[in-house]
Amino acid sequence: MDEQKKTPVPTVAKTKPLRLALVVSKRTLSEYPSYLKYLLVGLADESIPTTLICPLNYNVDSIVSPSIEIIRHPAFDLPILWRQNRNRLVERLTKFQPNVVHCLCHTKAQLTRYLTRQLSLPYLLSINSLQKQFAWLSVSNRRLAKIITPAKTITENFKKIHPGLARRIKQINIGTFTEDTTSCFKDSSKLTCMVTSHPLDNVNDFTNLLNAARHLAIDGYEFILMIVGSGRAEGKLRRLLNDLGLSQIVLIVPKLEPLRSTLAAGDIFIQPQPEDYFNAMMLEAMGVGTVVAACKGQVDDLIIDEQTSLIFDQDDELSVYNCLQRLLDAHDFARQLAAKAQKFLRTNHSVSKMITDMLAAYRDVQNDYFSKP
Repeated sequence: MDEQKKTPVPTVAKTKPLRLALVVSKRTLSEYPSYLKYLLVGLADESIPTTLICPLNYNVDSIVSPSIEIIRHPAFDLPILWRQNRNRLVERLTKFQPNVVHCLCHTKAQLTRYLTRQLSLPYLLSINSLQKQFAWLSVSNRRLAKIITPAKTITENFKKIHPGLARRIKQINIGTFTEDTTSCFKDSSKLTCMVTSHPLDNVNDFTNLLNAARHLAIDGYEFILMIVGSGRAEGKLRRLLNDLGLSQIVLIVPKLEPLRSTLAAGDIFIQPQPEDYFNAMMLEAMGVGTVVAACKGQVDDLIIDEQTSLIFDQDDELSVYNCLQRLLDAHDFARQLAAKAQKFLRTNHSVSKMITDMLAAYRDVQNDYFSKP
């Protein structure tokens, strides 16, 4: 009897386990510490070997788990040693053997392009702010596999400025954990606390907000206003507070970790000016249940009037006053608005969805790049 012919089993190329290198900047650590922490925890939960390339002299202990390997760059803080620093970084990465690199800030795009050229690796680039017309962006047409954006406004802006890279864009919303209850006005015996955050680079950015706060105080409202941040105009801002008689009501404080604790202590979070970058602090404020008062413009995907926030005109002092007064007078309305924002985050900005989408993007990049002949 003839032997039955066996159908040959196709050979399937096995993809090597994912090994990831993340490149972060000072801005990443300053503006997106929670996002980075959530991402690293998600990678650790999936047992994905990860190395973090981060600036020298930045404490990342509260962000990085013990399983993450840290590479400091530059290793030596001397400009004359730039070549030695670069070679040392390549050596450390070669030893780690990543197969995908993710640059989390466009300010590190040139460095990431160089590293991936040296190691022949694909990479992803996160763009978290609006790009300016005619802005130069250092990318590799061959190795840059995906551009990650966190908001529709940033996605559309990038397509307009860099149409040749539009097909590589993948929008992945930044995620946060959403509390079960709102934090605003839950304790009637506590002094009302308003929190705002904006670079302290131009004192005029705060003028209408501070004048509105002054008139609220004159009208008998009791509160404190915390301005979180730092900048070159901090001295001028402190003098303005003295001139307005607000130095006992308005406090300027640095960003403190964990940031969610600071935000949870507030009742109202205020965005005083439109931002050209995705406001992760506003996202966290909504997550803990603080009601948001904000202005529209630029990257404002989170700002939906009377659904996630209450909107004012940043150029109109009376508009700022009326917006804050409405929240101070109507605590039930404020809590309902904060709860609506939390519902919006659960649907559109969950950490689990963010991690799932990022892992899928990493594996797609790995598979596509290494499957090419």
